Amino acid sequence: MTRFVNNLKTVILLGALFGLILAIGAQFGQRGLILALAFGGIMNIVAYFFSDKIAIASMRGQEVNEKSAPDLVHMVERLAENAGLPMPRVYVCPQEAPNAFATGRNPSRAAVAVTQGALRLLSYDELEGVMAHELAHVKNRDTLTSCVAATIAGAISFLGHMVWFMGLGGNNREEGSNPLVTILMLILAPIAAAVIQMAISRSREYVADADGARIAGTPHGLISALRKLEASAKRIPMQGEMATQNHMFIVQPLTGESFARLFSTHPSMESRVRRLMELA
Repeated sequence: MTRFVNNLKTVILLGALFGLILAIGAQFGQRGLILALAFGGIMNIVAYFFSDKIAIASMRGQEVNEKSAPDLVHMVERLAENAGLPMPRVYVCPQEAPNAFATGRNPSRAAVAVTQGALRLLSYDELEGVMAHELAHVKNRDTLTSCVAATIAGAISFLGHMVWFMGLGGNNREEGSNPLVTILMLILAPIAAAVIQMAISRSREYVADADGARIAGTPHGLISALRKLEASAKRIPMQGEMATQNHMFIVQPLTGESFARLFSTHPSMESRVRRLMELA
C-alpha cells in the first residue's frame, strides 16, 4: 500500500509540474512555452544520455572488478540477481564523505558507486543494505523520473528568466494581462517547480528504501547504515561538483538545521528509519 501511495504521489507531482508550465505558457504565450520546453528538453536529454559518465567523472570514480574489489563486486552481483537486474558496473570513489549513488539511463546501462569513506565506515551488512537501495533506484528507473522532473522544472525556470529579461509575452499584455500577476508568476513559478521536484525526489527515496530492504532480504542493514551515514554527513562534507546533486546520493550530502525542508531532496532520517522498522 505504501509503495502504491508513493508512486501515486510521484504521478500527481509530475502532473502538477506539467500544469504549472502550461499555466505559464497561457500567461506568456505559446512562443515562450515552446522555447522553454525545447531548451529544457535538450539540456536534460544530454544529461539523461551522459548522466552516468558525468556523475562518475565528477566523483573521480574508478571501476572495480572481481580482482580489485572481490567482496564488493560479488555482493552487488548477488543483489542484482535478487532484484532480477543485469550486473551493473561498480565504481569506488576516493571521497572520504561516506555515501553511495546509482546512475545510468536504464538497467542495462546502470552503474553503482560507493565512496571510500562508506567502505571504511560500514559493516558488510550495512553496505549490503546501501547497495540494495541503489539497485532499487535502478530497478524503478528513478533516474528517468528525476530526468523528467528536472526537464520540466528547468524549462519553467528558463521561461521565467527569458520572459523577465527578453520581454516575451507582449501579445498577452496587449490583451490586458495584469503586470502584477506576471511578476508574481515569474518569481513564484520557479520556486514552486523546485519544491515539486524535491518532493518527487523524496517520494522515490521511500520506495527505494522499501525495495532495497526486500532485495537485501532484511531492512536492518539499511537502517543501521542510514543512521551512520547521516551522522557522518554532518561531520564530513562532500567535495566536488557532485556535492550539489543531492538527489543522486543515498543520504543528502548538504545537511544542517538551516537547510529548508521543502527544498530537501531526501525525507527526514527519522521517517525513513520508522518506515523501514515497520517492514521489519
